[in-house]
Amino acid sequence: MNTRPNTHLRTPPKRARRFRTKAAGALASMVLATAALAGCSSGGDSDSDSGSASSSAAGSAAGVDGGQDAAAVLADNKESHAGDSDAEWDESDAVAVQLKGDSASVDGDADGATAKGATVTITTGGTYRIRGTLSDGQIVVNAPDQKVKLVLDGAKISHSSGAAIDVTEADEAVVILADGSENTLGDADSYADDAEANAALYSAADLTVTGDGKLTVRGNGNDGIASTDGLVIASGTIVVDAVDDGIRGKDYLIVEGGSVTVTAGGDGLKADNSEDKDSGYVAVGGGTVKVTAEGDGVDAATDLVATGGTLTVESGGGSGTQPSDDASTKGLKAGVINVLEGGTVSVDASDDAVHSDGAVHVNGAKVTAASGDDGVHAEGELTVDKGTLKVASAVEGIEGADISVNGGTVDIRSSDDGINAAGGTSSSGGGGGGGFGGGPGGGGGGESVGDYKLTVTGGTLVVDSEGDGLDSNGTAEITGGTVVVNGPQQGGNGALDVNGDFGISGGVLLAAGSAGMAVAPSTDSEQGWLSATLDSSVPAGTTLHVVDSDGKVLATYVTSKSIQNVVYSSSAVKSGEEYEIHSGGTKAGTGTGGLASSGTLGSAERIATVTAGEAPEGGSGGGRR
Repeated sequence: MNTRPNTHLRTPPKRARRFRTKAAGALASMVLATAALAGCSSGGDSDSDSGSASSSAAGSAAGVDGGQDAAAVLADNKESHAGDSDAEWDESDAVAVQLKGDSASVDGDADGATAKGATVTITTGGTYRIRGTLSDGQIVVNAPDQKVKLVLDGAKISHSSGAAIDVTEADEAVVILADGSENTLGDADSYADDAEANAALYSAADLTVTGDGKLTVRGNGNDGIASTDGLVIASGTIVVDAVDDGIRGKDYLIVEGGSVTVTAGGDGLKADNSEDKDSGYVAVGGGTVKVTAEGDGVDAATDLVATGGTLTVESGGGSGTQPSDDASTKGLKAGVINVLEGGTVSVDASDDAVHSDGAVHVNGAKVTAASGDDGVHAEGELTVDKGTLKVASAVEGIEGADISVNGGTVDIRSSDDGINAAGGTSSSGGGGGGGFGGGPGGGGGGESVGDYKLTVTGGTLVVDSEGDGLDSNGTAEITGGTVVVNGPQQGGNGALDVNGDFGISGGVLLAAGSAGMAVAPSTDSEQGWLSATLDSSVPAGTTLHVVDSDGKVLATYVTSKSIQNVVYSSSAVKSGEEYEIHSGGTKAGTGTGGLASSGTLGSAERIATVTAGEAPEGGSGGGRR
């Protein structure tokens, strides 16, 4: 079951808010922390950053099941109000509304709509076709418990003192963009703090935007499009430029199709209901969505789900920009769970590219991420089951308390750790160095071993890091898949860094990096492994072979940087037997992160001989126990 915080924080849609400050984020986190998720385990010691939940709130969200698929998550959320017939309308049944610059007129049933000066007021459910230009006026919908369809057919509306379209009361409002039409909405330059309507297109009821026309929205004073209930973008070409949030639905924001382009001074796409456990979610199921935001690209108070379409996000100026201390600038941010199950997702963020205060599940989407901080970050479970995840650049590639790679393809490039299992509670443990500053080869002592875990059961995982390649502040386990680590060149880090037990019972592991902090799997691992520390570093572009006692090449690897330690494990390695490392020869076949399909020794030179299952000299086998 997908559980989430149920707090009494009042959502603040009524104010002009350009950025969410650290103080505002801290206040929200304090309130969220007052209601722990049912069935969730809380933790301490998790790092906090600008715009994310405090450690206590994140600890409660971190207990969410990270293996949930999109269907399970959406089933626990409020159902979309949109219907298949929303885009349908009959011209003969529509009330004609003609905009005339500084005035307007209404034809048809005068009881349903009236025009007074430059204000058109609609009080009865039905369909209204709006054409023409209002240089300073607005459309007001006040039709309690009724469904109103507004067909924009070449409508251009500007209003200097409020929203261009203001749905003050209705059961549901549908904005239909007539085929081939171009429409424009613009609002006031500013709003009072207590203003009810604070967006160019504002609705106090469920709102749907559909049709095959174009709508350009300029949110001059605050948001572009906003609903205090649910908001669905079904189709059409929609361009939003807003000084604060681009498109905001309180209960939910769903994009089903169309072409959506958002430029926002605040958050791009947003759902901000943190009061109700079945609300506050963002779902992208189709269409083409492009977001450029100074704040968060997509911000969901609870769940963020992508099942189709193309989603492209730049937040906070992108990965080349220093993360802000005054605003949250994450790419895709969820308060509970972030599920990327379908479509193509590209994120370039100054802070975390993909972030959740609870869990992240990559389950079929094609994801590319670049970040000025973490590529993917989860306070709790971070799971990759299907699809592709490419972290093109980041400080840390992926970070979570419990990281599982069960399938798919993961490719990480990071300036610090490639994968870092961190967060949760900790207890006193044995010695170890690596990222915790122990002596060379992991000879330090008294390090803490936390409730963190890194597990690889399948798929392909390639890491290129300048910090630790695979780093677990708790335990690590490899039971399947292919793992290739192009680790650091500097001795203060290692290709492998595990504080607790590090077991391997299946799959293929090739990890190469510096020798100063060399770590190998546990000596009691079910599958054989070897760790070879070379007499001196070999440069990038060197072809290395792992060779058994019969002269058979078990693995061929081409270094991408200078390395001095190599760890290799596969079903062909037998504990207690001797193996050699040769330099030279040739590789053949398609490579995986430098690990070739096959190779030939030729005139290759033997540069090391090791016994499988023996830890490197001065290093650590079996984790840091």
